[in-house]
Amino acid sequence: MQWFAVRCVFRDTTSTTFYEERVTLWRAESFEAAIEQAEAEAHDYAEVLSLRYLGLAQAYKLADLPGDGAEVFSLCRESELGERAYLDAFFDTGTERQRQTTELPPSDGEPACHEWR
Repeated sequence: MQWFAVRCVFRDTTSTTFYEERVTLWRAESFEAAIEQAEAEAHDYAEVLSLRYLGLAQAYKLADLPGDGAEVFSLCRESELGERAYLDAFFDTGTERQRQTTELPPSDGEPACHEWR
């Protein structure tokens, strides 16, 4: 048995604009088994939160046991974009539900999905 991280993508069924990417950890014999486990859980997760699992699962086999500093997911892509344009296109589009870690939590009671520095 080895550790795998699997990223799944969801869409809110009550909104046309809300998407979520989620990475979960699984002990499995193979990539296929890890994805099978993650997709089964993704369907349950989606049902509870009124999301729709979009059928995208990307797996990564961990080189080390989970722990401080362990790499749990990696996705590589080629792009002609410069560094700032690349980040803006794929990670910091301005539509993410995130906040800087130096700010106080939102006062309206809605938690941020991610924090960044």
